[in-house]
Amino acid sequence: MSDFYTVKIAEVQEETKDCASITFEIPQKLKNVFAFTQGQYLTLKTNIDGEEIRRSYSLCSSPVEDVWKVAVKRIAGGVFSNYACDVLKAGDELEVLPPAGSFFTPVDHNSVKNYIVFAAGSGITPILSIIKTHLALEPDCTFKLFYLNRNAKSIIFKEEIEALRNKYFGRLEIFYFLTKEHRDIPLLNGRFTSEKLKELTTKVFDVNNVDDCFICGPEEMIFLIRDELVKAGMSKEKIHYELFFSGGSEENQKKIAEVLDKKVDGTEITIIDGGKEFHFAMDDDYDNILDGALAAGADLPFACKGGVCSTCKCKVVEGSVEMKINYALEEDEVAKGLVLSCQAVPTAEKVVVDFDV
Repeated sequence: MSDFYTVKIAEVQEETKDCASITFEIPQKLKNVFAFTQGQYLTLKTNIDGEEIRRSYSLCSSPVEDVWKVAVKRIAGGVFSNYACDVLKAGDELEVLPPAGSFFTPVDHNSVKNYIVFAAGSGITPILSIIKTHLALEPDCTFKLFYLNRNAKSIIFKEEIEALRNKYFGRLEIFYFLTKEHRDIPLLNGRFTSEKLKELTTKVFDVNNVDDCFICGPEEMIFLIRDELVKAGMSKEKIHYELFFSGGSEENQKKIAEVLDKKVDGTEITIIDGGKEFHFAMDDDYDNILDGALAAGADLPFACKGGVCSTCKCKVVEGSVEMKINYALEEDEVAKGLVLSCQAVPTAEKVVVDFDV
């Protein structure tokens, strides 16, 4: 069942010329429903020019602030992002799903942890939530933030980040990397590269003294940083990442083709959602369970349809499926039978999936 709630917008604030933040007015009666953990996201739904549009955006506020705020960066041709930046205003309403996502580690009030975080552009949103929460609730933790942008004017939440550095003096270090603006320090000019990451791991931090690393941005950047940190000796289990864009790499396209070759035509699908069953046969026009179910009239939760957000997560209880790509589920979740329905290609004549997970 898609539990969207109608929520009023309290404020729309321009953060940069290409980014606006949206703060929601969560009524007292819904605050338990919308309780969130740092690093989680909201799925927003509205109707634009007669078309239902859904998008997921990470919360940039912290649970300790009692504020629900997301940032929307304008994308060329982006239907929702342009609508949000140009049209939305205080008093408007959007349909909103309660917070979801697993891009976090639990807060340990008594821990003494050292964190490193990498972000690019609007990837700062969940990272900012994580930084604010741990600094507030883990009084002895430290952070090093490595933040990539085009130029100084495009740095989202720059004033807030600087204020955090002043508030938690000595516990938050900030390194701004700029691609279109030259500075005197070569390390900070341009994108992250293998050479720069090697310099960071030898001169700026010791991977052996890092407890957790969070990365948010495009696929290529995330996997470059992950692989270089692992090469430097960091355990893969300490590296947590969230993609803002799904990849269309040649390797992914090859994998998708291999999975589609295994698709069984006309699979009888049973959807369990909200304790009720919905039955339909897969149409040849659709290759994944989510699109097939939506076309047949089912009302299911979804957002990105790119294998990134996990909003459409469900469990296979009968039959078999294979996912085209998966950026959202951990290995242990997949081992338990969880799949992303937007990527789940049926490979049996009968498949039963349960969304009540």
